[in-house]
Amino acid sequence: MKLWPRVFLIGFVLWLASVVVTAWTANSNLVPTVVLIGSFLVPVTFVVWAYGRDRSPQVTVELLFVAFVVGGVLGVLGASLLESLLIRPSIVMYVLVGLIEEGVKLGALMFLTRRMVRRSARDGIVLGATVGFGFAAFESAGYAFNALFTSDGLSLSQLVETEVLRGILSPVGHGLWTAIAGGVLFAARGRITGSVVLAYLGVSLLHALWDSMTAIAIAITLVLTGQPWQWELLRIGRVPNVTAWQVHVYTMVNWAGLITISLVALLWLRTIATKARRGREILSQ
Repeated sequence: MKLWPRVFLIGFVLWLASVVVTAWTANSNLVPTVVLIGSFLVPVTFVVWAYGRDRSPQVTVELLFVAFVVGGVLGVLGASLLESLLIRPSIVMYVLVGLIEEGVKLGALMFLTRRMVRRSARDGIVLGATVGFGFAAFESAGYAFNALFTSDGLSLSQLVETEVLRGILSPVGHGLWTAIAGGVLFAARGRITGSVVLAYLGVSLLHALWDSMTAIAIAITLVLTGQPWQWELLRIGRVPNVTAWQVHVYTMVNWAGLITISLVALLWLRTIATKARRGREILSQ
């Protein structure tokens, strides 16, 4: 068995055991164990998988560790500082969050790889994904910690639900977006070119669409199935009740949007990787 499936299997067993023991004993001292293992399990597994792929000798274990931990922490801290300036939820806020988070991750990648002499798009994809997964791991830990606290006290079930959902979605989130930006950056030999700026704006847009998909799905659902009385309540500033059919439509639209965004990003990354592979083949001839 390859390394990454073993990493995931061992981590999942440890996480599941920590959840069961925490629920059985009601020992709050074990909560950090549940949070950390659950938040880091999928990101670390994907970094191990990426390390086993085609990469140059410059991408060492030490560099990956620094990119994951230091890059992730720098990204989370930088995003938190800049996002604290945002005041109220709006479409513009989603765009700004995308620009901020993708900007700090790309900046962290540039800082940590500034001394690399030789660069390839493939290495940029691996290192970019590593920084992105580090960011996702620390961010997920924060979300899981917040989900623990409810008006009825500590909720282990909400913590577990948050970690499972974010774990499932993390491979097509931060790691994928920063892998795209990193691949384009390294293809440009670390220089800020027009293609790098366009890649940054593109992944920021994907990020913004991902974050705002809930609001977009609600709007589409109302346009498709909204009743006159619901529009009237909205007009006077009241939140209308929704029908069971509208809940189903919203769920389908929301997941269809997330899947579409993921497919676009995956195809974009595949294009970058294919172009890099063809470039190596031409140089080797």
